[in-house]
Amino acid sequence: MTFASRMTRTPRPFNPERGAEGVALFPDLPAETRSLIEGTAGCSPYLRGLMQREADWIAAAFDDPEGALTGEYQRLRETAPDARAEALRQGKRRVALLTALADLGGVWSLEEVTGALTDFASLATHLAMTACVGAEIRRGKLPGMTEDDLEIAGGMVALAMGKMGAGELNYSSDIDLICLFDETKYSRDDYLDARTSLIRATRKMCAMLSDNTAEGYVFRTDLRLRPDSGVTPVCMPMEAAERYYESLGRTWERAAYIKAYPCAGDIQAGLGFLKTLTPFVWRKHLDFAAIQDAHDMRLAIRNHKGLHGPVCLPGHNMKLGRGGIREIEFFTQTRQLIAGGRDPELRVRGTVPGLRVLSQKGWITPEVADILTSHYRFHREVEHRLQMVNDAQTHSLPTAPEDMERIAAMMGMDCTGLEQALTERLSAVHELTEDFFAPDAPAKPCDAAASLDHTVVDRWKTYPALRSERAVEIFERLKPEILTKLSASPKPEEALIAFDGFLSGLPAGVQLFSLFEANPQLVDLIVDIASTAQALAKYLSRNAAVLDGVIGGSFFAPWPGRDALVSELRARLDAVGDDYERQLDDTRRWTKEWHFRIGVHLLRGLISAEEAGREYADLAAATLAGLFPVVQTEFARKHGPAPGRGAAVLGMGSLGACLQTATSDLDVIVIYDPKGVEESDGKRPLHVRTYFARLTQALVTAMTAPMAEGRVYEMDMRLRPSGNQGPVATSWDAFQSYQQTEAWTWEHLALTRAAVVVGGEALAPDIEKFRQELIATQRDEGQVLRDVADMRGRIRAAKTPASLWDVKAGDGRMQDIELFAQAATLMAGKPDRSVAAGLASAQDLGWLAAIDADALGAIYRQMWQVQVASRLLGEGPIDPAKIGSGGQEFLLRVCDCQNMPQLEQRLSAGYVTAAEHIDAVLSARAKDAPE
Repeated sequence: MTFASRMTRTPRPFNPERGAEGVALFPDLPAETRSLIEGTAGCSPYLRGLMQREADWIAAAFDDPEGALTGEYQRLRETAPDARAEALRQGKRRVALLTALADLGGVWSLEEVTGALTDFASLATHLAMTACVGAEIRRGKLPGMTEDDLEIAGGMVALAMGKMGAGELNYSSDIDLICLFDETKYSRDDYLDARTSLIRATRKMCAMLSDNTAEGYVFRTDLRLRPDSGVTPVCMPMEAAERYYESLGRTWERAAYIKAYPCAGDIQAGLGFLKTLTPFVWRKHLDFAAIQDAHDMRLAIRNHKGLHGPVCLPGHNMKLGRGGIREIEFFTQTRQLIAGGRDPELRVRGTVPGLRVLSQKGWITPEVADILTSHYRFHREVEHRLQMVNDAQTHSLPTAPEDMERIAAMMGMDCTGLEQALTERLSAVHELTEDFFAPDAPAKPCDAAASLDHTVVDRWKTYPALRSERAVEIFERLKPEILTKLSASPKPEEALIAFDGFLSGLPAGVQLFSLFEANPQLVDLIVDIASTAQALAKYLSRNAAVLDGVIGGSFFAPWPGRDALVSELRARLDAVGDDYERQLDDTRRWTKEWHFRIGVHLLRGLISAEEAGREYADLAAATLAGLFPVVQTEFARKHGPAPGRGAAVLGMGSLGACLQTATSDLDVIVIYDPKGVEESDGKRPLHVRTYFARLTQALVTAMTAPMAEGRVYEMDMRLRPSGNQGPVATSWDAFQSYQQTEAWTWEHLALTRAAVVVGGEALAPDIEKFRQELIATQRDEGQVLRDVADMRGRIRAAKTPASLWDVKAGDGRMQDIELFAQAATLMAGKPDRSVAAGLASAQDLGWLAAIDADALGAIYRQMWQVQVASRLLGEGPIDPAKIGSGGQEFLLRVCDCQNMPQLEQRLSAGYVTAAEHIDAVLSARAKDAPE
């Protein structure tokens, strides 16, 4: 489509005489385009001058503006290196004039205008760089490089920063570049010569772009964003830059790299460098401390530029002033810095795309995104027109009324309307962004807080979390709200002591306190946890980063299920790449966040004890299923892929039965099937028995090793054939043979709860088929029950219940009922794994009447509720005197009891009833077993 057919607006007439001069240059244009030329020439001396120099080219470009740009870029690429300086200046005139007319005429959107300016800047930088590096190569000054290395500039790359990196270059903008080179392309002996040559080429490149000659200039070029620019050369080795950012990089540099993109030279090397900086730019935890850093930067800019005070339009800086462009950019980038480490989809370079994805991800509302996007585009259009007048790098509104009238004309508005729009938009941006950045003054605690024990409060300043001045500053703003929440709890002094325990366990405070300040609802959650569930509070103080998950919109959503968890973890580990240590740490962070989520859901009454048990088991199985393939891949790097059908992990006990608590270990057996293969096929081949033994050890290490993020789970492998005396991994043939000929009754009982949680697709079904066939084998009932009686005796002798609240081991308690249910499952030959299914089998076998089976099921559920709740209340069995009123209320709610005496009576009576039923069955049915 032609230019005229796409026009949606024109500037208002401003200087008719100068406008007529412009129109006279284009006698054959349609009326619409003539109106645009007239308005533009009247408003802008600079653009009128460009028209005079490039009239023929722009007249032809009106037929196909995009095609004209493509043709111009091709002409520049074909220009000889020694003629590029002049050719680029002519190209700049043409691109500047065409983009200005397309902008003023509404032919292109803001993004298309800034994109065209950025594309030209990238091409100009690349052509200038390759011309200057090529000269070094031809002179023999760049060791080892030939004409074939010219397109990648001998390993040198320019990173576009700021607006250029984001594709948002303004009309008369500097270009901010960081020039680096890939030192690995040069030998140690050649390094210094290469460094000197590339530094020289960088200076010449800047001169080619920046020098203002008779033909003008291309772009003012700024290299000061590089690391420690006061002392470092204009072109640095990538390795030195990486070391700087790892050790000395600051928040403003992290924000700058959000927009960084390689624009010239060795693009692949530049992308590789940016990938190495990912951990520096994008922190693994939610980084709410970035809010204060960004606020401090805003204040520093305002102080430096003298931009404090209310909006006053004459001379107001549209970029740095109150409510200006930088406010919107800081708002967007800071939000990205906060959450981009956890969500790669937030890592976009543009401001408008950033606002869009922040809205889509729930970090800001769609309304805020739309409002800021509208204001940003308006601000940028005003900024462009300020710069179009005289090609000046200015962002300030005119002080003279006539000049403000000129800008209004270029906007197609009257002056009053423009001033009203500017005032409203600048004020709206300031209100939206200032609330985010500037913390409110600390509130005063409520009167009731005065009654709290201030000897406890006074010792807070001695805790590790409050060692730094910054942590103290943030916490002092939070403390009134915390004290108010504590004083409002049912037992304020108990809540205070519990919160004190949480605070004392924190190793550091700045990040967490910043998180609380930005998300006040978390204070309620912390007080709730601290005053109710001491074990959960202790877990939280050791793993405070799990609170990141609460901020996401899905924390209180329904449980996604095991398959969804496995998919999520695998996708997260795939995104890390081949960094094994990072994969292990990521697994730990991911698991702990979900683990904390289950505890909070149980604490808040969103799930029952039974649901919590299934979710804890789902999480453990998903962790194994997500991590084991990563372990296998890492192991295969040295020893080759797993021989035969590989290995499967068989979950035993509570893992297999899908009913775990917050502190459950993982009981597993690793089974492998080499299918006749003797040895692995890798750089360091191993015999299959050694291969799978070491692979199993690698899995155990991956799960249990204390790393920066702690450990995932403890693992117990004593249920494998022959226990601790047997190999850590069992071959498929040996496993079948052992279970059929050597296994004790208790080992077959254990298999009633077994389930494959991860393993080869071909092997896992065979294991489950064998398990079911083994359970279905005909057995002597008396012998099985006699063995069960013997096992009960051994358990009784080994462990006496510590108190009424020790619900796990002892006659009539959980383990006793589980053993009985497993015996019934085994005798019935049923594949079901739950206690409820086992008790149903006991009824089918005639061991129990229906009413007695139901009674045992209810007793077991009550004990399970106590067990799963106790793991959030403290270590070991519950002590009602120590868990406080909040803990007691939580326990009673989980157990559906009105008061503690009622729960105590239910437990004590339940133990007796369960033991009597089990004793009766064993005495009646095991007495006839042969000796």
